[in-house]
Amino acid sequence: MIASLRGVVTHIGTSSAVLDVNGVGMLIQATPQTLAALRTGTEAQVHTALIVREDSMTLFGFAEPGEREVFETLLSVSGVGPRLALAVLAVHSPEAIRIAASSGDDKAFSKVSGIGPKGARRIVLELADKLVPLGTEEAPVAAPAWTEQVLAAMTGLGWSEKDATAAIEATAAEHPDAAKGGNVAEILRLTLRRLGQDGSRSRAPQKQAG
Repeated sequence: MIASLRGVVTHIGTSSAVLDVNGVGMLIQATPQTLAALRTGTEAQVHTALIVREDSMTLFGFAEPGEREVFETLLSVSGVGPRLALAVLAVHSPEAIRIAASSGDDKAFSKVSGIGPKGARRIVLELADKLVPLGTEEAPVAAPAWTEQVLAAMTGLGWSEKDATAAIEATAAEHPDAAKGGNVAEILRLTLRRLGQDGSRSRAPQKQAG
């Protein structure tokens, strides 16, 4: 198993990056938070999980071992594949996922695009004894005041509340300066651009797990 990679970052996309490891370009799939910490042309190390399928081998990269651990634990849930597990980590921090699982907070998982109420309850039931909070987060952080305004604009444009919320949180993680500034128009623009670039061009509800 490839547990980690160290190399020069040669490309950063919306959902993946390429590391030049001794002349070999290694493509890794990662969350917006992990990608935001990378810089093209600089050396970086990512912790990885290699997922082998009959027709493919895919590397998933993480900023820290704790993210990889939660990712691999999520894969133990029936109906949760690597893409969906990565989507959960794009919306919630590893500790927030641990807290939600241990406290039975299925609504936290329902915020992830692609996870419906039944799927969220299944995740909570199957993870209850597998993920325990580490105490790195004392309480959930309140959403910034601009969140509701951007969310209202997104839903007014036809996006579902779940997809809009996930996109807004990912944008805030990827553009911390914009999020801190609280410029509604700028955050809305960045969020809409992100939804257009990641392939989510259709406003039709996505198929939900469960």
